[in-house]
Formats: sequence, C-alpha cells, structure tokens
Amino acid sequence: MADATGPPEEARQARRAPLLEISNGVVGLHKRYYGKGPESCRAIYQGDVVVVVLRGTFTPLESTLVESGRAETVLEQRRALQEVVEDEMKLLVRTAVGRPVEAYLSANHVDPDAQVDVFLLERMD
Repeated sequence: MADATGPPEEARQARRAPLLEISNGVVGLHKRYYGKGPESCRAIYQGDVVVVVLRGTFTPLESTLVESGRAETVLEQRRALQEVVEDEMKLLVRTAVGRPVEAYLSANHVDPDAQVDVFLLERMD
C-alpha cells in the first residue's frame, strides 16, 4: 500500500492539472472580455466531455439590466460573445487535455447567475 506521497497522489495531481488549467484559462478569458471573472469556476472531465460550471458571472451592468427586466438583452449579448471567443475556448481545452475539440456549447442562466460551457472532444476509437 502506497503512502500519501506515493504514486496514487501523483496520479490525482496529474488528473487535476488539466482541470486547473482549464478553470484558470476560462476565468482569464472572462476577465479579459467581461472585465471581471466569475465568483467560482469548476471544470469536470469525463470521457469525451469537458464541462465548465461558472457561477456569479454577471458584471454590475448586466445585473442592473437583469434586475430591470432586460435579461434577454444580457443573454443575447453573451451568446454573441461566446460565438466570437469559441476558437479561443476550444484551443484552451485542446491544449489542456491534448485532444481536439469537436464542439463548444455554452449556456447562461439568470437566476441563479450561472453559465455552463460544454466541450465535446473528438472520440478516441
């Protein structure tokens, strides 16, 4: 049986490294394009899918619009930006996991303020 510093811990660290790289990269892109990062960001990688869950993404301007009944304006603007940054997001994930990304899907939710990015990786047959 290996101790806490043996191979099992190294294996866990190796699995976490791409997830941390993806989370940090997504937060960095949010900061660059929205002027602020999310309150939290978590990446999950299973099989051919990477999912990034973000909470607390709205800027003060977006929150003001949502509170005044203009949520659809915020969601439309976010969809447009997600199309613009799609290549950067796909490259980020491809670099982190070492596999090409076939598709990038992104959705935002108003209450609660959350975003989910899904990356479908090319199958390894």
